Amino acid sequence: MPTTTDHSARFSQLDQLLSKYSELWQIRPFHSRTLCWQDSWPVLCAALLSLDDAAVSELAKDDTLLERWLQPWLGEDLQTLRALTALPAFPRRSLVIPPRFETGIPGRKWRQIQAFAAALPAENRPLLEWCAGKGHLGRLLAVVDSRPVTSLERDSGLCAAGRAEAQQLSAQVAFVEADAFDAASARWLPDGGQAVALHACGDLHTTLMQHWATSRCARITLSPCCYHLTRHDSYQPLSLQARSSNLRLSKLDLALAVRETVTGGSRAERQRHTEVLWRLAFDEWQREQRGVDAYLPLPSFPKSLLSGGFDEFCRWAATAKGLPAPACVDEHHWLAVGEQRMGAVRRMELVSQRFRRPLELWLVLDRARFLEEQGARVRLGTFCQKSTTPRNILLDAQWPEP
Repeated sequence: MPTTTDHSARFSQLDQLLSKYSELWQIRPFHSRTLCWQDSWPVLCAALLSLDDAAVSELAKDDTLLERWLQPWLGEDLQTLRALTALPAFPRRSLVIPPRFETGIPGRKWRQIQAFAAALPAENRPLLEWCAGKGHLGRLLAVVDSRPVTSLERDSGLCAAGRAEAQQLSAQVAFVEADAFDAASARWLPDGGQAVALHACGDLHTTLMQHWATSRCARITLSPCCYHLTRHDSYQPLSLQARSSNLRLSKLDLALAVRETVTGGSRAERQRHTEVLWRLAFDEWQREQRGVDAYLPLPSFPKSLLSGGFDEFCRWAATAKGLPAPACVDEHHWLAVGEQRMGAVRRMELVSQRFRRPLELWLVLDRARFLEEQGARVRLGTFCQKSTTPRNILLDAQWPEP
């Protein structure tokens, strides 16, 4: 079992290295038409531009290969970063799961739920599942550990579906329809019990932590996710230690920490390629139309729009940004320019990618240090392989025994 380590020292070392190389990862690849570091890192930029697209793809998929390639510029700091981000795995217990329990749960989500539950020791103390959805995790723990579970979820439809599924298994699960951001939701933390949250996004999991820190709930176990989903314009550190850092993180910086995904297959990859290409091609088009050499971000849009042509997309994007919709678009020209831009973006992201996990662990350590500053004992580790989910860090905290 992972043991409490010196999270303060680890945070300090990560903070120093992230600050030292902030120029390489605090970047806006979509905003720049050339590599961001042409003046300050000319040799690195020349090496990036000398890579063909196949080499870029290979480096992006292999962290070890990428680390070896970056060695001339980052030196021994790469090994230090690797050591600082290495986490032990929580041991897994065997779960006796009823037949067809997973019916209706997407396969990858089911593997994550099983792995999270298996990382928890068997106990029967009352449990609160935060932001429960249909309560799959809480229902599983109620069944395998014969423990009472309260599942808090604001969506009435999900609550109704979860109740029905729990009743079919005679599981001790009570659904509470409540908003996690409502201060009154703190009252559902069970005295002497445990709170769990699997991939509660951004402010949702930090709200739970803040409630737990002032409660008599004995234990909290969570896997943080989507740090950029916050009501604040920039990152608000939780711990006193993080508040003293010189790092200032925007929402775009926070999004870097969760940019890695498990591939959804070739179709999803092709769709993602098309979306990035079209966004960049439109950006080139709008710069010429407006006569302003500045990036113009587009809102999210239904993926069905990608099944048409670029000219249709360009007209939609122009309308969305209040620009005159073009009657006709030279699709061949703008897509060719977009391809050039995408090559630069991929090469910039290749470098920033090496700082993705260090940044994520910096954020998790901020959460660990916050709880430790309140007097809790905190352990960090992983609950599954990256292939199941890159968001595989588990934070487990308990109050010391009286």
